[in-house]
Amino acid sequence: MTASHPDPRRWKALALLCSAFFMVILDSSIVVVALPSIETDLGFSAGNLQWVLSAYLLSFGGLLLLGGRSADLLGRRRMFMVGTGLFALASLGCGLAWSDMALIGARVIQGVAAAIMTPTALSIVMTTFEEGAERNKALGVWAAIGGVGATAAWLVGGPITSGLGWEWIFFINVPVGLSLLALSPVLLQESRAREGARTFDLGGAATITAALVVLVYAVVEAPDQGWASAQTLGLLAGSLVLIALFAVIESRSSAPLVPLRIFHSRALIGGNLVLVALGMLAFGMPFILTQYAQQVLDYSPVQFGVGSVIMPVMAAVGSTVGQGVITRTGFRRVAIPSLILTALGCAFLTQVSVDGTYFGDIFFGLLVFGPGLGAGYVAGSVASLAGVAESEAGLASGLNNSSFQIGGAIGVAIVSTVARSQADGTSPLAALTNGFQSAFAAAIVFAGVGLVAAIVLLGKPREALQVDAELAAAD
Repeated sequence: MTASHPDPRRWKALALLCSAFFMVILDSSIVVVALPSIETDLGFSAGNLQWVLSAYLLSFGGLLLLGGRSADLLGRRRMFMVGTGLFALASLGCGLAWSDMALIGARVIQGVAAAIMTPTALSIVMTTFEEGAERNKALGVWAAIGGVGATAAWLVGGPITSGLGWEWIFFINVPVGLSLLALSPVLLQESRAREGARTFDLGGAATITAALVVLVYAVVEAPDQGWASAQTLGLLAGSLVLIALFAVIESRSSAPLVPLRIFHSRALIGGNLVLVALGMLAFGMPFILTQYAQQVLDYSPVQFGVGSVIMPVMAAVGSTVGQGVITRTGFRRVAIPSLILTALGCAFLTQVSVDGTYFGDIFFGLLVFGPGLGAGYVAGSVASLAGVAESEAGLASGLNNSSFQIGGAIGVAIVSTVARSQADGTSPLAALTNGFQSAFAAAIVFAGVGLVAAIVLLGKPREALQVDAELAAAD
């Protein structure tokens, strides 16, 4: 493809790639609505249920950078097809899962497949469309699909779970994946990086993923073992050792997964910490809310899905408004109020009660939380790319995606732990509600961590120099 002879199939190719992205985003969120049904059918313990989300998020976030690297070296279309086929196969395994461990294992494979598909699909978009107006339009469509996928997950997850069973939230991926596989050789061109060492940083990928798994496991088991127990302290120490080993490997690797020089940017560090905090909020809060609504208020999956869609809708509004404000005032002035809004939303939810109602206990928390999440995500993404060299924009973009997914896994683990440890009361429903109230309070702390990062590391408000380019890169 050249500038004078663009690929005539490029818009059809974009539709195919966006369909794959939609499927990945949908699968990140749709499972939230089905968690209570999955817990009942497969006999999950209260502590293990969070692994249905965390297993996917950890393997997805931990391997995103390696997935993109594999596509560059082995061929983007080839790796996209590998990831898509593996995702369809893993989805089939999720739907056929006969036990809690079988489902968790299949979710790990799903996350690995998503880590291959997502950066590969985006890199194909970048190589299919020439830099300029067409590429910006294609990236805008790509970004919009993410918001639509998150919203659709809340809308369709409930009816599918209630009408067909939770298994079908996974089975629907199979025909979609097979269709994408069939069309890929027809619509997508093969491409790969022609420069640089053809090596993989497997050591770096293995150590950072292992460090995150050990950290999450330590948090999950802490209520039963004790926070000061030898097991908990040993696991936390082991996670720190693995993180240090990762840093050593990256400093000595000829083709590091994450070159350490990229962390010289305060804005990049601050932006990624904001994204970690937002990931903890975006996955942790709904994980608790769906259990409160379905187990305490006795909502059906349909009722919860329809009632909660206000959050992703408002998040889309927040992201749109946030982009416009950033162009005039810079990212810091968007990040700070956004994180305050998410904290206020969680504060509303700490007042949930055993005999609560939708408008009395849920609606206003979601109404406030949503725009904060949407605008904060845009601010964190733009900040994490500010000042990054063009040659490292892809790496920085992959890093902020990983931060959000990994933050989600850690957030789910923490709120699950808090809810279990604080579940006491005069009745089973009262005990559950007390635990959920404490978990929502813990989510306020997540917002506080992001707020501190925004204040300390993002610096003074910046004039929006080259903001259009930064927004396109963030998308």
